Amino acid sequence: MKEFWSDRIRSLTPYTPGEQPKDRQFIKLNTNENPYPPAPGALRAIRDNADASLRLYSDPEASALRRALAEAYGLTPEQVFVGNGSDEVLAFAFQAFFSPGAEIAAPDITYSFYPVYANLFDIRYRTVPLNEDFTVPVERFCGGCDGVVIANPNAPTGMELSQAEIRRILEANPDVAVIVDEAYVDFGAASAVGLIDEYPNLLVVQTFSKSRALAGLRVGFAFGNENLIQALNCVKNSINSYTLDRLALAGAAASVADGDYFAAQCARVIATRERTAEGLRALGFVVYPSKANFIFITHPAVPAKTLFAGLREKGILVRYFDLPRIDNCLRVSIGTDADMDAFLAAAAELTKEG
Repeated sequence: MKEFWSDRIRSLTPYTPGEQPKDRQFIKLNTNENPYPPAPGALRAIRDNADASLRLYSDPEASALRRALAEAYGLTPEQVFVGNGSDEVLAFAFQAFFSPGAEIAAPDITYSFYPVYANLFDIRYRTVPLNEDFTVPVERFCGGCDGVVIANPNAPTGMELSQAEIRRILEANPDVAVIVDEAYVDFGAASAVGLIDEYPNLLVVQTFSKSRALAGLRVGFAFGNENLIQALNCVKNSINSYTLDRLALAGAAASVADGDYFAAQCARVIATRERTAEGLRALGFVVYPSKANFIFITHPAVPAKTLFAGLREKGILVRYFDLPRIDNCLRVSIGTDADMDAFLAAAAELTKEG
């Protein structure tokens, strides 16, 4: 029953987040969370700001955080936008740059929130099939649309587009916005942030949730030409001027300041990812090349759905997508070394049984 629902949302199929179980303890390798804690300075800043000042509104301009990000990435504060997680930033971007009825292009296998936003905002969503090996057919994104949305590294595959390929897409679409969603870029991929001054149509979106281990704080950000950032602010201030609270602003700024901790934790995840991939290949798995904090895998003899159920029985959660082309694959987040040892042991048992 959908009484009182608007026509806009009656036919929507919302995004389905990864399972967050409450009935038992699992090794959670299903939501791409960082296995390590946030920077100590970030936790300190959150505690220090949990005081009487919470009675006051937070800074609607997020000035300190934007300055910190600008300094860290070699930009100006006017080229930085922040919001309540990168999902909110993306939602604002869809409204800011794509008019109702416009057609945007995105890969057929990618972050499943993109078509949800397109449907919500009455944007035509054209999917471009990935190649059989899940690489992006760059030539099919070169023109003929009103915007492009690319996750790089892609999700759920973890595969990276080169900077040369990103440039090719940007140069072929000079009159429309190109959004590059870099939620996982810090785990070994090259960021397009350095291209912002060359391409006024480029918006780069990132998040504190993955590499900075602050998924529970909900902070996302975007980099782009000042004109693009003004458009995002126009949307934000037409919906909610105070998207980030005082604790989030303080914790995020402190996280940016601790660059050494950030780099060290990313390196730990990368090392564990490569070791896990090697172990899986030894068990006969196909492991797609990943530059994210997860791996995308399939086994030639044991169906992914069987592995998914078997791993869950053994107390390990991974992500299974019952979707065309990827319904025999699993996405596995990278946990601690102990987590991944348990996962490899379970995978060995299940493939041996299979």
